[in-house]
Amino acid sequence: MIDTFNRTGPLMEAASYPAWAQQLIQDCSESKRRVVEHELYQRMRDNKLSAKTMRQYLIGGWPVVEQFALYMAQNLAKTRFARHPGEDMARRWLMRNIRVELNHADYWVHWSRAHGISLEDLQAQQVAPELHALSHWCWHTSSSDSLIVAIAATNYAIEGATGEWSALVCSSGVYAASFPEEDRKRAMKWLKMHAQYDDAHPWEALEIICTLAGLNPSKSLQMELRQAVCKSYDYMYLFLERCMQLELAAKAPVVRERMALAES
Repeated sequence: MIDTFNRTGPLMEAASYPAWAQQLIQDCSESKRRVVEHELYQRMRDNKLSAKTMRQYLIGGWPVVEQFALYMAQNLAKTRFARHPGEDMARRWLMRNIRVELNHADYWVHWSRAHGISLEDLQAQQVAPELHALSHWCWHTSSSDSLIVAIAATNYAIEGATGEWSALVCSSGVYAASFPEEDRKRAMKWLKMHAQYDDAHPWEALEIICTLAGLNPSKSLQMELRQAVCKSYDYMYLFLERCMQLELAAKAPVVRERMALAES
């Protein structure tokens, strides 16, 4: 029986992939939904996040953005030429996209500066330790797990969710309009790039994963992939929840003051 996967349908349609991969998408969908539909991104879209929360979000997210090319480089180092069609596909794809991720770090710096956050602030990492968990997980899976699992955790899960939540933030012009017109394009470049141009990246990663795994991967590999993908989503969710705790704590004194005035 031939176990090789060769995609014949459209890249960005789940039906183009093996049944086990379609099941993977379904099994991880709720974990992903909690991230891409999170209240923090809705508030960001509506420009209703406090300056303190935006500061923590941008500083806390910097290690993942700054190191993403390094995660990919660690995965590139796991490949060998002509050993497996999936490895060859991953090798070419990783080489091509590492350069793109380097540019994305520049765009994150521009976004941060638009909020009054310097490169020195990003590097100092004066944020709650919970905000470092996502970057620690990404580094761990890229350095310790197999090529297929690490690509699933980072290029498929992280990039896929990021493309969707950034599209949500950009779905109205409210947040963009909060920046002075002369700074707007530069401030929004990171978000716009991910919302408009990165859509294919997670699907390309899924194609690599399926090419590596074949049509009938073992149950243990399927479980390992599911756990890695959901763990990435879950760490993203925990990151957002910690930021929202900061947001609600910042709003609490205002709420108490308004309640006291209403009762007086």
